Amino acid sequence: MPVVFLPYPLRKYAAGAREVKVPGATLGELIANLETRYPGMSDHLLEEGRLKPGLAAVCGSTETRQGLMQPLEPGTEVHFVQAISGGAQ
Repeated sequence: MPVVFLPYPLRKYAAGAREVKVPGATLGELIANLETRYPGMSDHLLEEGRLKPGLAAVCGSTETRQGLMQPLEPGTEVHFVQAISGGAQ
C-alpha cells in the first residue's frame, strides 16, 4: 500500500498524522481513497480533475509525469509538494 506523506496544511484532515497508508494503483485512485477516508482533502489537491496548479506529486524518487494516471507500487512514498517560485532577474 502506498505511503502518503502529508504536508502540514493537510494534516488537520487526518487527525494530525504526518503519513498515512492509503490503497491506490494510480495517483488518482490514491487521492480518491484519501478523500473517502479524510473528507475535504481532495479539495486541496485537485482542480478540474487534475492536480492543482503549483502542486506537484513526487511518487517514489521522481516527480510524476503521468498526472493522476501515474502508477503506484505497494510501498511507494507519495509526497505532495508546493511549487517554489521567485527570484527576480
